[in-house]
Amino acid sequence: MSAERPTLPPVRLRTEAELARDALAAPLLARAVRLARWAGPETRVGAGGELVEEQLPAAAEHLGRPADEDGAAEASEAWRLAVDTGLVDVEDPGETDAEDAEGTATAGENLALITGGSPQDVLSIWLDGLEAVHADATAPFFEDFADLVGEDGTVDFDSLDWDPEAEAEFLDGILGNLYLLTVGDGVDAAPVPLPALAASMLVPDDMGEPTDDILEQVSEAMMRLDDQFRVLEPMGIVEYRPVDEALLAEEGEDTAVAADDEDVTRYGMVKLTPLGLYGVRARMLEAGVDAPAIGDLADKGADALLGGIAYYPEAAARGEIELWLTRRGVDGAAAELLAAARGTDRQAPLRRLNCQQALALVGAEAEPAVRAVLDDAELGGLARVWLAELGAADVPAPPESMIFWLAIDTIAAQLEADGDLDELQGLVEGLAGQHSGFFGEAWRVDHPATADVLEAMGRLHSDKKKAKEARKAAFKARSRA
Repeated sequence: MSAERPTLPPVRLRTEAELARDALAAPLLARAVRLARWAGPETRVGAGGELVEEQLPAAAEHLGRPADEDGAAEASEAWRLAVDTGLVDVEDPGETDAEDAEGTATAGENLALITGGSPQDVLSIWLDGLEAVHADATAPFFEDFADLVGEDGTVDFDSLDWDPEAEAEFLDGILGNLYLLTVGDGVDAAPVPLPALAASMLVPDDMGEPTDDILEQVSEAMMRLDDQFRVLEPMGIVEYRPVDEALLAEEGEDTAVAADDEDVTRYGMVKLTPLGLYGVRARMLEAGVDAPAIGDLADKGADALLGGIAYYPEAAARGEIELWLTRRGVDGAAAELLAAARGTDRQAPLRRLNCQQALALVGAEAEPAVRAVLDDAELGGLARVWLAELGAADVPAPPESMIFWLAIDTIAAQLEADGDLDELQGLVEGLAGQHSGFFGEAWRVDHPATADVLEAMGRLHSDKKKAKEARKAAFKARSRA
């Protein structure tokens, strides 16, 4: 039942049905679906699956766009996504050496899933589209791609001064930082200024004033990200306010952010959408990153629940417990939670603390199970506290040994959780102050964390005399062990 600290805090995602609706509303996917339905036997495609140039004006008009260069570019982009996501199947022109050979297109299997599939089907299609758009966002812009293709048909990437893996890694790092900021601030997370996001990847944490070289790198990265977020936004992953065109009006103008510029929004603002949170998390999971979501533990046992939420923030832990109780039901839940709270491992005190929170959400139905453990050495103190908070009658007074054991267990839980330092100091001083001879007795407590807790109390207590008593008690506890 031991727990490991998750790499990232847990995220609260929308339901799959809500996310699927968001995915279908993403402008680029919506256009791809429209073109997939428009395609027919007369649709002509090139050898690479792209719409032939003569077809682009009609495709643009079908999308409600003008049949000009911009409309053609938008239609071409949507068509590529339709092909990449299996909304359209392209039949190649067969074996021929002709450069202008043409193939045909038919509806792909995935097109039917857009309206007839499950939310998971829709999200799977959207994730395939996100993968394709991510690749487009990290690709360089070519004036003439043909000049880069050698006689053997391969692309000379070295001549581009472009490392595709490094470029993708940088964008994923940016999206990861944006994910962290969004998860930390919740659904009301504010948009992030583009310069700050670029700096989060480039400015070392221990650097005071950024050097001119670093600032130049931040400015270059900011402009690169501006192009990339313009590509990503139509897929519904971000809300993006681009860099003010006035900053780019003069060729070669320095776009570095002025320190005294009050309107930082001119340099671009970006925010992950709820669909974006889902998409970035899916990419991180695919890469092997531990990125938990509230609800992951809803169908697991109480041992997995209490171990899994061990290091969750309080609100996230409560949300996970609520979903677990909804899925499992309260009947018998209290006994299962109490059984999972037992143990002498390092995370056991934290499990007991979370068990107490979970029992509060179970409510009065938990009382029989809680009363059944009143004489339990590990759970008796917890049970008495819970019954007292419930307002239950006939709660037996705890023996003194149980009081001391519960005090050590409570502080051990807070230490393991890395709680607020001021709150922890208040807890330490409060517990020590309730008993004039606390440290003279506490070192005898048969708890695996006794010595560590007393050492911590020695560091945290503001009274020097009490702190010295705590350190002496810790030494005795270690000698006793």
